[in-house]
This record gives sequence, structure tokens and C-alpha cells, in this order.
Amino acid sequence: MRRSPIVQRLLALFAVGWLVFDFPLAQLWVQQPLLVFALWAAVIAALAWLMERHDD
Repeated sequence: MRRSPIVQRLLALFAVGWLVFDFPLAQLWVQQPLLVFALWAAVIAALAWLMERHDD
């Protein structure tokens, strides 16, 4: 069974988000709360860009 490219990209984005905000790496960001919000905004922006993109 082959998944569509959008599903593969969403799964990849999920994996990256999980790794960035998982416990070991999250300990690096705790000292700088502004960086946490910037990373979260980047994940949301990537999701929005991915969902609004038109593959013709």
C-alpha cells in the first residue's frame, strides 16, 4: 500500500516535531522560553505551508 506524498510529509513533520519537543531535547530549550515559542511557531508554519501547497 502506497501513501500519498502529503501523508508522508505530514508523518515526517510529526516525527520532527516529536523529536524537537521530546524530553532530551526539550531540556535544552527550557532555559530559553522564547526559543520554544519560535520552534513551535516554525512547526505550525511548516504545517500550514504543507497543507496549503498545491502539487500540480
